[in-house]
Amino acid sequence: MMAGLIRVTPDADLDEVVEILERDGGVIVENLVDEATLAALWSDFQPALDACPYGEDWYNGKRTRRVSSLFARTAHLTPVVTHPLYLGAARRIMQQPVPMWIGKSRVEMTPTIQISGTQLIEIHSGQGKQPLHRDDALHLRRHPGPTSRVQLMVAMSEFTAANGGTLVIPGSHHWDDERAPEQSEAYPTEMPAGSGLIWLGGVYHGGGRNTTDTPRTGMTIALDLGNLRQEENQYLAVPREAVLAYPEEVRRLLGYDRCPPGLGWYEMEDPYVVLEADAPTPGVPLTV
Repeated sequence: MMAGLIRVTPDADLDEVVEILERDGGVIVENLVDEATLAALWSDFQPALDACPYGEDWYNGKRTRRVSSLFARTAHLTPVVTHPLYLGAARRIMQQPVPMWIGKSRVEMTPTIQISGTQLIEIHSGQGKQPLHRDDALHLRRHPGPTSRVQLMVAMSEFTAANGGTLVIPGSHHWDDERAPEQSEAYPTEMPAGSGLIWLGGVYHGGGRNTTDTPRTGMTIALDLGNLRQEENQYLAVPREAVLAYPEEVRRLLGYDRCPPGLGWYEMEDPYVVLEADAPTPGVPLTV
């Protein structure tokens, strides 16, 4: 068994990172988020974390705080979600052309990708280990198989083996659906604040046990194939005004895009026109 995950720097070669992800299922990118961005995110998110109660069930953690709707709470996530090693790897791995016949024409359609779930996860002292799980199980995926999710966990605070650093089983995305994960097979993610763990949706992972006196805070963003339902309903989670604070690439990642050959349209148009129009009225064709 390999001894944990490989670490790379932010200027690592994308081909190398993709190779690592496809082989090991995960990789740690050191200094993925710069200090200024990290400070801005903390400033925007701290009030929501402070006001958030602990979870009420064993899975989400009775000593864990979770805050969602992150793109509605800050306008500083662009350099995170568009980081070349995260977004680049997600595009390379998931946006594979799919061949099909339309009449007598053989064509290839390349799916889009989209922001699915977003969450701050703050594990407090006394929280035990989360059950190991696969996040792409939300879409009832079969394993092994094509990757439909690439996920990022940014260390908002330091991650250690003692404070609940995310547990990962390297290579477990290659397993079939009958092999159960064991805690003894999982390695804790250890990284300083600002670094990031990127992993594939088929990898078994879970929050670790916090035996320290200070909380461990992570921020996770998932990118899924555009032909799957988003885990978090971004159209309800992020008001139109908050979406408009982001550049076009992020707006489209939030779901204002059409996935070939024809998913997600509005009035038979690219849904991005909703953002370009003034106060669109449902059922009324847009003019922009």
